[in-house]
Amino acid sequence: MTIKRKSISLMAVIVLMACSSEAADKPSEIVSNTAAAAAKAKKAEASKAKTAKAAEKTGYALTRSDLGDGVYMLAGSGGNIGVSVGDDGAFVIDDQFAKFVPTILNEINALSGDAPIRFVLNTHYHGDHTGGNQAMKETGATIVAHDNVRARMGQSFENQLWGRTIEATDPGLWPSVTFSDTMTFHFNGQTIDVIHVPNAHTDGDAIIYFREADILHMGDNFFNGMFPYIDVDGGGSVRGMIKALDTGLMKAGSKTQIIPGHGPMSSKADMQTTRNTLADIASKVESRMKAGDDLQTMIDSNILSDYKELASFINEENMIKVTHRSLSQD
Repeated sequence: MTIKRKSISLMAVIVLMACSSEAADKPSEIVSNTAAAAAKAKKAEASKAKTAKAAEKTGYALTRSDLGDGVYMLAGSGGNIGVSVGDDGAFVIDDQFAKFVPTILNEINALSGDAPIRFVLNTHYHGDHTGGNQAMKETGATIVAHDNVRARMGQSFENQLWGRTIEATDPGLWPSVTFSDTMTFHFNGQTIDVIHVPNAHTDGDAIIYFREADILHMGDNFFNGMFPYIDVDGGGSVRGMIKALDTGLMKAGSKTQIIPGHGPMSSKADMQTTRNTLADIASKVESRMKAGDDLQTMIDSNILSDYKELASFINEENMIKVTHRSLSQD
């Protein structure tokens, strides 16, 4: 029994010594962690101050939506921006207009702690989604898009809906890496699927799905709460946009958070409503075409009056025009 007691005492001494040693180490560890947290908070405050200063200088501010898992939506003038931040840096979807880049960069830096922007993915070629490309390249980012985005940005062509020439852009805006069908990024703990949807909003559209976060960015294949713009001269079509929405709906579940190209954050139900509306618009125009009505008769008859609340920069007349032209080319 005596030997047993001595063994217990010896073990107790060993445990106490170990605990004392561990305890002795902890203050420095706590101080180190506290200092790191304070430095991080200070850096975040400085980035916020830079963002506020940039917004004050340009008169431009972004609205931020935190979607979780390090993914955010930034909304402002132009297409909605998607941002993923984490250990690998920043992954950005679309970059709006060049003149707003200072505010956009400051906002991204505030989210990422000034981590580098590694990739910017353009959902299509339009300037309200690609205008910041050159400035993003200057930060070290690689611009990625579908093959047709680079091709379109290098061309001049006529846009019949707006009655003007779309001029080729400066090569500094063009994507450096292109893909033809699909590609996958493994970034910030996310598997990011990039899927080309042909002849939808344009002929170079991509939708992006963050598998683990269950977040879908639809680009301009989804205008939430408004008539969509279908760029027929840029290779888009109404039937292709309906198919693109169907592709998105197949990816999405009931809890999927969906970033539209324009409009507020959305759900699968919202996108289903948009898909059904667009299919009905196409059906209305097509039935009138089969009945022998010309374009002006359809416009004068207000065949889309049921959807007048969706009018924005695309009004009822323009929606009829673009749908009629698209269906005429099928």
